Amino acid sequence: MLIRKTKSICPICKVVLDADLINEDDAIWIRRVCPEHGPFRSLYWSDAIMFNRFDIYNTVGQGISSSKTPEERRGCPYDCGLCDQHRSGTLLANVDVTNRCNLNCDFCFANARACGFIYEPTFQQIEEMFINLRAQKPVPPPAIQLSGGEPTMREDLPEIIKRAKELGFNQVQIATNGIKLAQDETLAQKLKYAGVSTIYLHFDGVTKETNPLLEVSKRAIENCRKEKIGIVLVPTIIRGKNHHEAGAIISFAADNIDVIRGVNFQPVAFTGAASNDDILKERITIPDLLKGIEEQTEGILKAKDFYPIPCVEPIIDLVKSYTGRQQIQFTAHPHCGAATYLFVTDHGMVPVNRMIDVEPFFKSVETIAAGLKKGGTISKYRTLLEGVNSLRHTLKKDGDETIDFYGLIANALIHQNFDALREFHWNALFVGTMHFMDNYNYDIDRVNRCCIHYATPDGRIIPFCSYNSGPVWREEVWRKYALKTDDEPESHP
Repeated sequence: MLIRKTKSICPICKVVLDADLINEDDAIWIRRVCPEHGPFRSLYWSDAIMFNRFDIYNTVGQGISSSKTPEERRGCPYDCGLCDQHRSGTLLANVDVTNRCNLNCDFCFANARACGFIYEPTFQQIEEMFINLRAQKPVPPPAIQLSGGEPTMREDLPEIIKRAKELGFNQVQIATNGIKLAQDETLAQKLKYAGVSTIYLHFDGVTKETNPLLEVSKRAIENCRKEKIGIVLVPTIIRGKNHHEAGAIISFAADNIDVIRGVNFQPVAFTGAASNDDILKERITIPDLLKGIEEQTEGILKAKDFYPIPCVEPIIDLVKSYTGRQQIQFTAHPHCGAATYLFVTDHGMVPVNRMIDVEPFFKSVETIAAGLKKGGTISKYRTLLEGVNSLRHTLKKDGDETIDFYGLIANALIHQNFDALREFHWNALFVGTMHFMDNYNYDIDRVNRCCIHYATPDGRIIPFCSYNSGPVWREEVWRKYALKTDDEPESHP
């Protein structure tokens, strides 16, 4: 059964093709036909019911007013820059600070060690990328992640972090394999003093079979614990290799809640050479992952506890209506990711859904926002008071009494005191997943809704899934700005 029409690409020649999302055997597939290479049918989502539940939260953004119009239109994803067809602003910016790496993972997005050349932008080029991102309108990105390669290979990483903070990024993250953090006991302190907010630590499992770097990761975690630097574990989930340990990874994070702030699962994307057999054997979609988590946590965390990224848009709209200021957009495609919060209490792990009726909560928030838009200072304040009081009814009576949700919400909305919400975030464990695309499940509707973007030295801002798959802008950018070797002549215009 046809669900909707979209655009995709041929996995071989990457030409843009008309495509259908279809429901077959209660799973969603993407189907297209290349005139040269024939038909392709790839798994998109493995659960049609969950697909429809997430689709309810579909919210299309307005894009950015500082977008670039290409001189010659070739269509998405070949007009990246961001072009005027993009529908989301930058929620999280990425900057590759090097392609050097001290590992050689076969599932690496960057395929860094196999490049045969070094890409490492200068400090000035990185600063210019920061400035370009912060100039984005109507709202600049609040967070930046320094990635690679392995960012800790750069000696000037602390200076780069410091400059990012100076230019206005509230959150500065480092994506790392943790090797240098484990080996150098002073590195965590240097990063902390520079202003790092979070370490995104690659962490594929809790056994040596799934995670050969487990002891290294534990040392890196301990060094971050000493400096009180928050960590998010980032497992690449591959069916048949480590998918059976997703629940154990969450338990490991909960046991280390004082330093680990969350787990961000990334189902594998086949960005390198992959056979159909590899894809069929190793592909895992978001519904597969969430059902696995439910089974492995024995129902403590259920698949229905997870919601798509744009579900928070009513809250963003409420803040915008109350403050009168533009807010960052959470308008990613509803099938890009999913998330929830867990609380680690004396009773064990408790999902936020056990404390709040989520759907009524969002509907109450929408009602408050609609009332605030009618204007008038007194009217707005009365609407807010009445609305916040109505939110009390969305709290479950059997929820954990140690967490004052009503107080958190009232303080944040009425008094605009966000300290309590920061404390809430610090005491909760974020559990999320982002399934980045590859050439086989590529959906251009997802590309132009992407809110995780890369900045490049040539002044462009490129969506994650067109930077790493499809046209693969990463390779073009890296080659264009590769460091020259002694035996390689400089090119001159």
